[in-house]
Formats: sequence, structure tokens, C-alpha cells
Amino acid sequence: MSGHRVLVTGSGGYLGSQVLARLAQADLPDRPAVVVALDIREPSQRLPGVDYAVADIRSPAVADLLARHQIDTVVHLASIVTPGRNSRRDFEYDVDVNGTRNVLQACVQHGVRRIIVSSSGAAYGYHADNPAWLTEDMPLRGNEVFAYSHHKRLVEEMLADYRVRHPALEQVVLRIGTILGTTVRNQITNLFEKPRLLAIAGSESPFVFIWDQDVVAIIVRAIGNGPAGIYNVAGDGALSLREIAARLGKPRLVLPAWLLQGALAVLKPLGLTQYGPEQLDFLRYRPVLLNTRLKTVFGYTPCYTSAEVFELYRQARADTTHARSPT
Repeated sequence: MSGHRVLVTGSGGYLGSQVLARLAQADLPDRPAVVVALDIREPSQRLPGVDYAVADIRSPAVADLLARHQIDTVVHLASIVTPGRNSRRDFEYDVDVNGTRNVLQACVQHGVRRIIVSSSGAAYGYHADNPAWLTEDMPLRGNEVFAYSHHKRLVEEMLADYRVRHPALEQVVLRIGTILGTTVRNQITNLFEKPRLLAIAGSESPFVFIWDQDVVAIIVRAIGNGPAGIYNVAGDGALSLREIAARLGKPRLVLPAWLLQGALAVLKPLGLTQYGPEQLDFLRYRPVLLNTRLKTVFGYTPCYTSAEVFELYRQARADTTHARSPT
């Protein structure tokens, strides 16, 4: 990684900020010569040794930055993970898909050596006939009704096309499972924060987890000498919603699919839930990622299993709750 000139998109997001913090460490072996942080938001803090740029990934500014800083490696993390209440599907598509297209075109135009892309297990889709364990050679069937899943599939189809037409641009595509960390907040952790964990009758809803610092370490390795390719990113094993509820000491609220679908159809327009009826399969058909290729080909074994990741998250959550409690 020594001497690399790296641009990170989505640098102000949860994962992006963690990656920047690692790359900015003075004691990082083979620290990059240049680190450029690109986000549409002004940075909340500025780290030493990092150049910051405020721009949209859909704009010509991306190509300008690659040229100006002679970037050889792009870490593309920018995407809309949790849309706002008033977000529009066409806007999300424009950012996720057209934004990625703009980044890829700029990479080819300016001779970037490698792009590292944060894809997701969501690209496989949420389907009743998903295999018990998903491997990287299985088809991508991201559900069209679920914007995040659909857009990840479309982005991966674009990446596959670029691998054929522009083989000089190396790709590391990371299909990441549910990220947990001491301060992470997302749609999945929102489920875990409820007094009762929502479950669908007949579905065990298995989850695979990965610790945020494992993801950061994988990205750092990809910037350096990690081999190009497509990799599922998850800890070993999985946890069912029943096991998660037991670890949290919470009861489950088990509802039949038809009842939950009707309830979401009523509650979503009222702003009482972030989930709509179209996301029912998101809750009952979780993609379960097998990480064998990550370990044997990419050469990285996650520090924690899915069960251990969840325990770290649970303990951090308990510590935070205790710290906020009146004494």
C-alpha cells in the first residue's frame, strides 16, 4: 500500500469515516502517500494527512480529483443505505447507479489501477428459494421492490460489464453482510432496539454479521496487496432471530406474513415504521453469506464470528445504556 494514492467516496458515512481513520494513522504500515476524502457533506472533523473534497459522485468533480491527485486506487463506498422519509426512488437510483457509473468512467479515463466497491449481500436478493449459504458464483437477484437490493444488483451488473470491457481496471467487490460496531445504527439495529423483536411465522430469519473493524481491515488489505475478485464479507456462522432475541433477553413478536404485510401497508404511510409491505421478504428471507473465498483466496479471516460480533455489539449497547442511566 506504500506509495498508493487513494480516493475514498462516501467518506463521511459510517464505514467511510472508519476507513479514513485507519488510513490516517501515522503508525499504519505502508501508509498511502495520498488520501483524498470525497463526500457531499462538509466533514465533521478533519484528520491530518487527508485532503477533503466536497462534491457529488455524479459530478465532473470526481474525474477532476482523480487527475489532480493522480489517484491510483478508488474506494467507492458512497450509496444510499437508509433513505430519508421523503426520499424518492429516482433520486436513489441516480446516486447509487448513475453515481457509480460516473466514478467508473472517471477511473477508466484517468488510468486508475484498482477500484474497491462496497456491494452487499442484498445484491443476491431476498427470496424463498435462496440457498442455505450463498457463494460468490450464485446469481444476483436483487429485488426490484427494494431499492437498495435492486441498485446493488444493477451496480454489480455494471461492474461485470467493466471487467470485460476495461480489464486494466482491477476490481475488488465486497458483498458485505450486516455490519455491527460499537456505534453503528442502521435498519437492522433498529429492529434489535425494539421492546419485542418482530418475527414472521415460519421464518427463522438467519443473520450473518461482520465487525466494522474487520471490514476496515479488509478494505485496507484490498488497497494494498489483496487479490482482485468478488468476496462475501461476513463472520463465520449465523444467528437466527430466535437466538438473537434470547441473547438480548427480549421476547419475539411472531406474526403471520399476511397480517404483517397488511399492518405495514397501514403504518408506513403514517410514518410509524420505516418498513413498507414491499419489504416483507427483507425480514423473512435473509441472504446468508459463506465467507470461504474471503479466507482462502483473499487471505483474510475475520477476527470474530457472527455470534461473537453480535455479542460485542450487545455489550457495547449495554454499556451505552448503562452510561446514560441516572445514577
